[in-house]
Amino acid sequence: MELLEALNACNDVKIYSVEDEEFSSFGRIIKGYDFEELETYMNLTSQIPEDGNVYVASVEEMESGPVAEQIAASFYGGMPIQIGYCNGRNTTYNGFEYHKGSEINIAITDFMLVLGHNYDICHNTYDVSQATVFFVPKGTAIEMYQTTLHLSPLRVTDEGFKDIVILPRGTNTPLSQVEKQAKQQTGDEEAILLLQRNKWVIAHPGREPLMKQGAHGGVTGENKELFYPKE
Repeated sequence: MELLEALNACNDVKIYSVEDEEFSSFGRIIKGYDFEELETYMNLTSQIPEDGNVYVASVEEMESGPVAEQIAASFYGGMPIQIGYCNGRNTTYNGFEYHKGSEINIAITDFMLVLGHNYDICHNTYDVSQATVFFVPKGTAIEMYQTTLHLSPLRVTDEGFKDIVILPRGTNTPLSQVEKQAKQQTGDEEAILLLQRNKWVIAHPGREPLMKQGAHGGVTGENKELFYPKE
C-alpha cells in the first residue's frame, strides 16, 4: 500500500493496516454484506464540512434498505440498530469512547483510526501511549469490539474523510433526566465516563470541545497530531 507507506514516513508512530494481525484484538474486517446502497447515499448526499467534523447518529434513508435489515437480524442478533455517518477533517487523537456493543465502520474514503482497549483504563485514566493507529482503506467494513477505545477517524488527504457508523439504536443520543440522575447516584467509578446513551468518553484535557460537553479529562500524554502526504 503506497499510501500506508507514505503515512508511516510522515509520522513518528507506527501505523498498521486493519488487514494486519495487530488489528485482531480490536476488531475484524466484515464480509458477506452488500453495502453498495449505503455507499451510494454517502457519495451523493453527505458532505464533508469545511472545518471540524459532523456526526449524524441516524439517517432514515440509510436504515430503510435490505442491508439494514440483514445487519440488524444477523450481525446484531435481532436487536434494533441505527445507521449514520461521521464526516470531517480531524487530524488529532483528542480522546476515546466505547460502547456496550460492537460498532461497524464502513470507509467511504481512506482514513486512520486511533484505537485502544478499555480494560487499559485505570481509575478513569488512560495513557495515550498505549493506543495503536490503523489505516482503513476505502471500501473496507470493520467491526470494532465493545472493548475497543476509538473516536473520530483521522483524514489522510486534504479533502477529509467519510465514514458510515452502525451502532445499537439509541447510542450517542442525549441522556434523559432520569438517566442523568441515575448516573450521579451510582457508586460505580465508570459512571463518570458516561456522556451520552451507551457512550462512555475519556478525553484529552486539551480537547476543549469534548471538555465543554462534560467529558472526563482522563487521557494523559500528548494529544498527538497525525500527518499525511501533501500532493
